Amino acid sequence: MEDRTSAEMDKRVLDDVLHTLEDSQKTQTPKRRFIMKSPITKLAAAAVIIIACLIGVSLWRTTGSGIALADVMAHIEQVKAFRFQFSGKMTGEDPNKPYSSETRVTMLISQEYGRKSKHEQLDPNGGWSKFKFEEVYTFPEKKTKIRIIPKQKKYWRIEEDDVFAELMWQQNDPSTFIKKTLECKYESMGRATMDGIEVEGFQTTDPNFFYFGAGKNWQSDVKVWVDVKTRLPVRGDATFAYFDQMGDKKYSVHLVMHDFQWDVPVDAAEFEPVIPDDYTGTVIKYPAHITEETVIQGLKLLVELLGKYPENINDVDETVLWLAEKSETTAAMRLKEELKGLTDDEINNKLVDFLMPIRGLGRLYNGLRWDNKDPAYYGKTVTPKDTDKVLLRWKVSDNEYRVIYGDLHAETVTPEKLAELEKALPK
Repeated sequence: MEDRTSAEMDKRVLDDVLHTLEDSQKTQTPKRRFIMKSPITKLAAAAVIIIACLIGVSLWRTTGSGIALADVMAHIEQVKAFRFQFSGKMTGEDPNKPYSSETRVTMLISQEYGRKSKHEQLDPNGGWSKFKFEEVYTFPEKKTKIRIIPKQKKYWRIEEDDVFAELMWQQNDPSTFIKKTLECKYESMGRATMDGIEVEGFQTTDPNFFYFGAGKNWQSDVKVWVDVKTRLPVRGDATFAYFDQMGDKKYSVHLVMHDFQWDVPVDAAEFEPVIPDDYTGTVIKYPAHITEETVIQGLKLLVELLGKYPENINDVDETVLWLAEKSETTAAMRLKEELKGLTDDEINNKLVDFLMPIRGLGRLYNGLRWDNKDPAYYGKTVTPKDTDKVLLRWKVSDNEYRVIYGDLHAETVTPEKLAELEKALPK
């Protein structure tokens, strides 16, 4: 169990960057594993994040090439709808735990109607697996995301909290990511011809390319080519490597964005999900605001289920349910008893409310990462009895951090005080 859990938790780190690869770990039914598909999906979001950033690489300043990149930005802002292809491949670098996962996505984005995407995953035995096929619809103004999984005849409707609803809107707006990447360094690769189009290429290896605070753990090599005439991107190519705290390379990711179609005609009907009558669905509705109280409730529930804090906090609801299946705490045994005899759909619906505090915890943590609030979690070594040890912390301002301790009391401390507290943590 330790080996499997560690591997899954390691992969959660990468999910923040490439949600399109996450389904490879979510094919077992909730009844069998007590695992419910995470609503904190990043499938379309990750694709848009990367391409928006790729666009952003070429938009920060004018260059000596004669292209006014501010003009490129203006052209992008005028595009009402566009389509592109996205492919991603993740490879595990640990020779003792080799794995590979490859995904391709077709994305359609409309400033007026929302976002629609289709996802497929490469079958290890060859061909693109239809079992892993799904459609995702995102409606930022409605704060709603809908996932349709034909093979399983299921759909998920997720009503987002205010923070993630705003992020969904930002993910449709390249200008947002331009602002996020202003500090990145880049250089022109000069002009070339690509698919019969005269382009200019730009490259950055700045680790700050990642706007959600993961830069210190990543090496990046990002290239983008812009049409000299239209001032719009033609292709993006990015390679990333993730390193653990010991400096060992854990994952490598290769992403390609291509076949851009700008100013494509769209209508509202294209963004209306078609869900057959025989599909079953689960609705997950987040509270408008995820607060510190929600986080503490989630942490308390984790202890009740597991008897301890989980080692990792990313997408924690899935990992916890798998661990809870092995747990013999009173809460875990009660949950098992309540789920006996229920169908998969009944289990899904029953767990929606039960898991909300834990989902809120994972949601807040990832939101803090995306906002560069320098969050850190120490559940691997901190226990519920540790009244003076930092369990979770994040930046409130340049001069303040909010800290939740092992016994779940909280306070605001200075960076200096935080440094003292973290120095005393078990190694």
